Amino acid sequence: MKPFFAALQFLTIIPLPQGLSGDHKTLSRSVTFFPIIGLMIGVTAAALDAALNAILPQFPASMLMVIYLMAISGGLHMDGLADTADGFFSARPRDKVLDIMRDSHIGAMGVMAVVSVLFLKVSLLVSIPSSLRMQTIILMPVAGRCALTMLLTILPYVRQEGGLASLFQSTRSWHQIPWAIFFLGLAGWITTRWTGVFSAIFSLFIMLSFAAYSHYKIGGFTGDTLGAACEITELAPVIAMLISLRIGLITW
Repeated sequence: MKPFFAALQFLTIIPLPQGLSGDHKTLSRSVTFFPIIGLMIGVTAAALDAALNAILPQFPASMLMVIYLMAISGGLHMDGLADTADGFFSARPRDKVLDIMRDSHIGAMGVMAVVSVLFLKVSLLVSIPSSLRMQTIILMPVAGRCALTMLLTILPYVRQEGGLASLFQSTRSWHQIPWAIFFLGLAGWITTRWTGVFSAIFSLFIMLSFAAYSHYKIGGFTGDTLGAACEITELAPVIAMLISLRIGLITW
């Protein structure tokens, strides 16, 4: 179970006893558990949301839910989104883009990306009817962590000097792709049947589109682009649910 605990420690701020999660070699074998960690985050988030909605109006409850989804990872993915936006939208050559992404300071593009994603998540969650909030909130982190599995499998790591994300290159397997797709589709089916499957397909479209754009910009992935993919893909299930409501796939 060490790879599971390694994934839990890597993707969340949950404290674990020293030695339970193993070393970097153990972490490199933990990718299979990323979708499961996403489900765990989703279930705890849905439970917290139910408690918040019992005592607060929907808007502040949605704000606190988005903060929780960001905080449970220690802001790791949001930080990656900011760095990725600074680099990708800098209109610089590939090597300069990577240098900008490594810079710990946040630029204007990073601020705009973080604010935009946070505002979008809050506004979309507020628009979701209460009968679908639990299912949607469960699917959001599942989709985000499946995006991590997909991107680090289909794209090469691009930094020659290495980095934490490069650990996963040595043990990646193409079996992780159908596993992530199956897990996301199953989670969608269990939560909202065909609407959930549509949410899974839409999430796959978003994560693959980002993967293609990342390959176009820098030739692969870095730890920052993984974080950006997670944050952006978390939007997909909410958008898919609202599209389903709008076109009549599901009723209010």
